[in-house]
Amino acid sequence: MKINSKDCRVGHKKKVKLAKWPTIVEPIYKSKTQYQNFLEEHVKALSEFQQLHYASERVALLLIFQGMDAAGKDGAIQHVLSGVNPEGCEVFSFKQPSAEELKHDFLWRTTCRLPERGRIGIFNRSYYEEVLVVRVHPALLHNEGLIDEDDKSIWKERYRSIVDFEEHLYRNNTRVIKFFLHLSKKEQRKRFLERLDTPDKNWKFSLADIHERKYWKHYIKAYEHCLSATSTPHAPWYIIPADDKENARLIISNIVIDTFRELKMAYPKATAKRKRELKAIRKELKK
Repeated sequence: MKINSKDCRVGHKKKVKLAKWPTIVEPIYKSKTQYQNFLEEHVKALSEFQQLHYASERVALLLIFQGMDAAGKDGAIQHVLSGVNPEGCEVFSFKQPSAEELKHDFLWRTTCRLPERGRIGIFNRSYYEEVLVVRVHPALLHNEGLIDEDDKSIWKERYRSIVDFEEHLYRNNTRVIKFFLHLSKKEQRKRFLERLDTPDKNWKFSLADIHERKYWKHYIKAYEHCLSATSTPHAPWYIIPADDKENARLIISNIVIDTFRELKMAYPKATAKRKRELKAIRKELKK
């Protein structure tokens, strides 16, 4: 099996046209059994890297997941990180902002949830909603105290704020990896129908999902602008073909593993004082 993470990476200052990016590719696995074997290998590797990451306490890792409704964000997070120690990982899902959050700048509520060094933070949706949902529905700016919804410069200003913010995080040893789960409209329709036809999945369905589906083309444009403006060397975007959930999970887990490898982590070396403490502990245990 060979996955090249760079195939999914959005180049710096590259203009993105999502019609040119596939929503499905030839699967890495040949059978469900092989998929499970590959996923288990990835989960095991991630678990080992995460333990080393937690022990070194040198870098924080932030994973951001964005995508259309039913793109598979929840499932990807659940399966890919199933073997990670909960003590070293936190997941935050960002819904509609609260009244308190709306009184702050658009980065405030997510900044409060950034991971500590040595830990993995996962944002299921994020501050990018402010240049996606809000761009598609600019009337939402009224709730944020920004009245001029026709001012097109606000989006460029927000892109700049995001890029500056992520560069600040990079300088302070937080690595940001961003995944856009690229789903076709046809596949979304199929998944919505599955949610309706399967009683155990009915709870996932909302009329709001159908309402937002009417704005599909608007969302595609918003994503294209966003991905083009905010994929940088220090915080890249990866466009993941998401019509095949299993394949998407393998690609995502491989990218996270590659990111860990690039960190070149090592377990902390014991100081002379610590060695003396360990020696004293050993002596006590022998009594």
